[in-house]
Amino acid sequence: MIWLWVTSMTISSIFFIFILSFLILRFFRKTSALYILKQWWLSFEDRLHLHQSFKIPLYDHNFRENQLYRKILTYIDSLPSVQDSDFTNLFSGPNPSDIFLHLDANQIVHDTFLGAKVSWTNNASAGDSASALVLRMKKKDKRRVFQQYFQHILSVADEIEQRRKKDIKLFMNSSAGELSRWRSVPFTHPASFETVAMDAELKNKVKTDLDQFLKSKQYYNRLGRVWKRSYLLYGASGTGKSSFVAAMAKFLCYDIYDIDVSKVTDGSDWKTLSMHTTPKSMILIEDLDRLLAGKSPAVSLSSVLNFMDGIMSCCGEERVMVFTMNGTKDEVDQAVLRPGRVDVHIHFPLCDFSTFKILASSYLGLKEHKLFPQVEEVFQTGARLSPAEVGEIMISNRNSPSRALKTVITAMQVQSNVQGQRLSNSGSGRSSEEVNDTNGVICRESVHTVREFRKLYGLLRLGSRRKEESVHSGPIDKEASRIEGRAG
Repeated sequence: MIWLWVTSMTISSIFFIFILSFLILRFFRKTSALYILKQWWLSFEDRLHLHQSFKIPLYDHNFRENQLYRKILTYIDSLPSVQDSDFTNLFSGPNPSDIFLHLDANQIVHDTFLGAKVSWTNNASAGDSASALVLRMKKKDKRRVFQQYFQHILSVADEIEQRRKKDIKLFMNSSAGELSRWRSVPFTHPASFETVAMDAELKNKVKTDLDQFLKSKQYYNRLGRVWKRSYLLYGASGTGKSSFVAAMAKFLCYDIYDIDVSKVTDGSDWKTLSMHTTPKSMILIEDLDRLLAGKSPAVSLSSVLNFMDGIMSCCGEERVMVFTMNGTKDEVDQAVLRPGRVDVHIHFPLCDFSTFKILASSYLGLKEHKLFPQVEEVFQTGARLSPAEVGEIMISNRNSPSRALKTVITAMQVQSNVQGQRLSNSGSGRSSEEVNDTNGVICRESVHTVREFRKLYGLLRLGSRRKEESVHSGPIDKEASRIEGRAG
């Protein structure tokens, strides 16, 4: 009897232990208790070693952005362990299907390299002034892996940046007094050299010049010159300057720093903005002629000249500076345009027949049309529209190429009539011609100055509508809509 009782107790104990073990395992599997115990053990083990910390701040003591900070942050965000952080930010990429992880402020992520365990802490602050990344590693591992670890970080970061090279950013300067002087947004302008309506020979010259610049680091160093290049784009509004800037940036894969001069306070602020730009970037100043004609102390001639080629402009390499003007080169001080300050001059004329055919091919899919001779004849009379005005007419009438061409003809005829009235009233006309010089300056020929076209909208609307109604029985959709030339 005693033996049977002991046996039954043993079986009951085993069964109880089995049930208890099952419940404990189920508890650990369903909860984070096992993870918590693991973290406690790692923390206890960690306290048995001596550690050293390294701080990588966002800004150096001169308030310049620390490029090492950006590279390390790129590397950290690529670690699989970021997903295990207590708090991680998710961002969409340039493509809607892309999702990027970003370590949140004051969070820790762990990494392993050559058997050494390290941790990174994102010490971020609200104003970015004290933002820093902190590396913590065991002292016994420092001499063994420190140099190799950072070389590994830079290599991975460069590889990631190379993959993202086509993701161009547009930077805009903030008001003086803010520590972070530039704010960025993704630059998604669709223009490229293939879509820009420009003389093919001139376009190839610009592409060759840019490509040669990219490969000329050793050449510039041998000459003792800063590795940078500057371009002046000038011409009437709506001739494609802004689209050309976008095409240049996409060809170079450079970020664009667009300087809003209204937020620049004085000459020193120009220098601060220049210091906070990065290599492999394009610095853009639009409407240079209008800015120099103003009375703002921030845009004095001396401050602009110092920004273009002063000593501070030498504090960075592989930069392209682009200036745009809506007028002629004669309207600004020639000291601004001397060689060394502006290397390449590119003129953007009003639309001629060759440019018109490029636009017709792009906008309407036309290589030839029975109305082309009539369009060419109107161009030969001296009538001109901007490419933006012609493009807007073609967009509004893209479902009827014939109607689009007739509307362009009507618009130029009305513009030519108004121009003739002005010439008869004034008794004089003016023309200008841009010629290629021998200093490598790229230009295009133009024989007409910018005409005012906005006053012709009413005449264009009436004349074009009457002409179309005599040919078509149905209504014409918006053939004489408002045509307002804008650069790009």
